[in-house]
Amino acid sequence: MAASNMRDIKRRIKSVTSMEHITKAMKLVSAAKLRRAKNTFEKTREYFHYITESIEEIFNNTSEVPTQYLRGNREIKTTCYIIMTSSRGLCGSFNANVIKEAAREIANDPETPVIVAIGSKGKEYFVKRGYDIFEEYMLPPESISFLETHEISKPIIDRYNAGEIDEVIMISTSFVSSLEQRVVKTTLLPFEIRWDPDLPKHEQQVDYEPSVGEVFNYLVPKYVEIMVYGAIVESATCEHAARRMAMENATENAIEMIGELTLFYNRTRQAAITNEISEIVGGAEALK
Repeated sequence: MAASNMRDIKRRIKSVTSMEHITKAMKLVSAAKLRRAKNTFEKTREYFHYITESIEEIFNNTSEVPTQYLRGNREIKTTCYIIMTSSRGLCGSFNANVIKEAAREIANDPETPVIVAIGSKGKEYFVKRGYDIFEEYMLPPESISFLETHEISKPIIDRYNAGEIDEVIMISTSFVSSLEQRVVKTTLLPFEIRWDPDLPKHEQQVDYEPSVGEVFNYLVPKYVEIMVYGAIVESATCEHAARRMAMENATENAIEMIGELTLFYNRTRQAAITNEISEIVGGAEALK
């Protein structure tokens, strides 16, 4: 009985050791991907402010602001939710946190929402609950280029312009540090910019060609595209950070379990040896 128990413990130690090797390798891979994704994210973030600054400049230097994309120009009825998750698991609570926030927002929406799923985990969750997915993009976030972001954003903007949706909300993950990521909700449309009295006014009237409306209507879709792309890049960074942390915790747990199993194995082995010695001694005394 003891021999059988010891064989089971040895098999468990071997199995956990193999798992520890796998999680350690996945941790190293995620750490390398995190460095690359973080570098791309930091470079991308540097250019985010250019579009918003251009729009703010139009606001502060002209009174002919078109209202098509501005908050208050229409009643909010149908909302489009852009939900960013990963297409792979083993990344801790990364996907669960995004899905939880998205589910809460959708549950509070009195109208039927329009869902754009970036990443298979979010799509699978909402499809199982009977929601229709307007668009889906299953590529890993780091594989989506800026040109592909245009393909993601254009149908959304077209439906907004056609009046089929009245609001666009993006639910993604914000990178705080390698140890902390937060779920954020960003309203992309209708667009809202506060007038800043501290921004300098041009001494001369600025002429926008072909018109203020054309310039503004060009910038806002570009703003949506760059915001979606930035969120995709940031979400990829958060995913790799979360997976690295999850694999590090799994590796530490495996090492701890191996230690406990080894100790239990040694104690069981020692008990078996002691029992055998006791039987030998008992048999020798019986022969006297």
